[in-house]
Amino acid sequence: MLFNSIDFAIFLPIVFILYWFVTNKSLKLQNILLVVSSYIFYGWWDWRFLSLILFSTLIDYSVGRALAKENAISKRRLLLWTSILVNIGFLGFFKYYNFFLENFVSAFSFFGKEINANSLNIILPVGISFYTFQTLSYTIDVYKRKLEPTKDVIAFSAFVSFFPQLVAGPIERATNLLPQFYKHRKFKYSSAVDGLRQILWGLFKKVVIADNCAKYANYIFDNSADLNGSTLVLGAVFFTFQIYGDFSGYSDIAIGISRLFGFNLKQNFAFPYFSRDIAEFWRRWHMSLSTWFRDYLYIPLGGSRGRLTKTIRNVFIIFIVSGFWHGANWTFIVWGALNAVYFLPILLTKNNRNHLNTIAEGRLFPSLKEFTLMMITFILTVFAWIFFRAETIEHAFNYTSGIFSNSLFSTPYFENGTLAIPTVLLVVFFSIVEWFGRQDQYAIESMFKNHKVLKWSFYYLIVILIFVFAGSSQEFIYFQF
Repeated sequence: MLFNSIDFAIFLPIVFILYWFVTNKSLKLQNILLVVSSYIFYGWWDWRFLSLILFSTLIDYSVGRALAKENAISKRRLLLWTSILVNIGFLGFFKYYNFFLENFVSAFSFFGKEINANSLNIILPVGISFYTFQTLSYTIDVYKRKLEPTKDVIAFSAFVSFFPQLVAGPIERATNLLPQFYKHRKFKYSSAVDGLRQILWGLFKKVVIADNCAKYANYIFDNSADLNGSTLVLGAVFFTFQIYGDFSGYSDIAIGISRLFGFNLKQNFAFPYFSRDIAEFWRRWHMSLSTWFRDYLYIPLGGSRGRLTKTIRNVFIIFIVSGFWHGANWTFIVWGALNAVYFLPILLTKNNRNHLNTIAEGRLFPSLKEFTLMMITFILTVFAWIFFRAETIEHAFNYTSGIFSNSLFSTPYFENGTLAIPTVLLVVFFSIVEWFGRQDQYAIESMFKNHKVLKWSFYYLIVILIFVFAGSSQEFIYFQF
C-alpha cells in the first residue's frame, strides 16, 4: 500500500478513528489494532510475506526472553547468533542469492570452468532490509544488556511491524520505539497538527519533486549514449533530487503519521545537500541506517582506534556493506567504495567532526568558504549517485565518460527537454524552502510561524502544487531495498 495512493487515503482515517475513538480506553487493544493494521498494510502487496515478519518477530521475541534467563556467556552468544543467522539468512536468500550465484558462475567461467546453475525467480519482500535491521537492534541491545527484554509479545509485534515506517524506515532502535508501546497514549492536538504538516511536506517532496525529477532522470539515464555531456549532468542532478525527495519524503510522511498516533520517531534526514564535507553528509543522510552501521558494525570492528591499516579497513567495510545493503548489484558496492574514498582523507586528517553545527547557523547566507565547501560536497555526491543509479558498472563508466567529453559545455538538450523547465523551477523553489528551514526537524516546521496569513497561504500553495504537478502514483525508490 503506497502512502500516495487512494487505498492508503481510505486506510489511514479508518485506523485513526478506530485507534482514538474505539480502542482508546485500552493500551493492549490499541497495540493489537496497530499490529492488525500493520499486517493489512504490509499484506496489501503480497500476503504470503507476512509469514516472514511473523517468524522474525517470534524468533527475536523468543531469543530476547531466553537471554533474560541466561547468564552463561557461551549460551548467550549462541542465542545472539541464532537471531543474527535467521534474520540475515532470510535477507541473504531473498535479496542476494541470485547475485552470489551469478558471480560464482562467472568466476568459474573466467578460469575456463563452466558450471550449470539456475537462478531462482525470487520476489524481494518489500522492506525486508528495514525490519530485519530493526529486529536485530533489539536482540543485540538485549544481549549487551542495554535493554530489558520485553514480556509483551503484542507490544513487540507492534514494534516490528509498525506500519508508518515498516517498509522504508526510519530504522528505529528498540531502545527508542519499543518503550512507547508500553505507555498509555493521549491524543495531542498540537502533535497531530505538526504531524499533518510534516506529511504535507513529505507528499510534496515525493509527488512533486521526486516523481517529476524521475521522469527526466529515467529518460536521460536510459538514453545516455545518445545525449551530450551537459544533458548527462542534468540527468545526474535530477536523480540526486529524485532520490532525496523520494526517500526523505517517505521518512517525513512516516514520522508525521506516527505523530498522529502518539509516537515519536527519530529524524532520518537533516538537509544533507547543505553539508560542507562528506562526513557531515553521512551524519545527515539516512541517519537511522548510518548510525546503525556505526554502532553495530564499525565500532565493534574497532572503529578508528588502533593501526592505520585497521582504520582504513573498517571504513571500507562499513561503506561497502552499506552499499551492498542497498541492492545486489556491483554498482551499489562501487558507490559505497567511492564514498569510502571520499571519507578517508577527512577521517585520517581528523577533520571528520569539523562541521557539527548547521551551515550558516543564525545567518541568512553562508560565507564564501561555506558555500564553496557545500558545492564541492554536492558535486562529489552527484557523481557518486551516477553509480547508484546506473544499471551496470559499464553503464556508469560510459555515463561518466560521456560527461567528461567535449560536449560538457554545450547546451543541454533532449527530446521534450523544454517540458523539464517547470521541474527545474520546482527544484529551485524546493531548495530555497529547504534552506530557510534547515535548522528545524523538517523544512516547513516553523515556516511563517508568527504570520498566520502567510503561513496558510503557503500551505495552500503546497497543496495546489501537489494537485497540479502530481503525476501517476509511483512506488518509493527504497521499496526495492
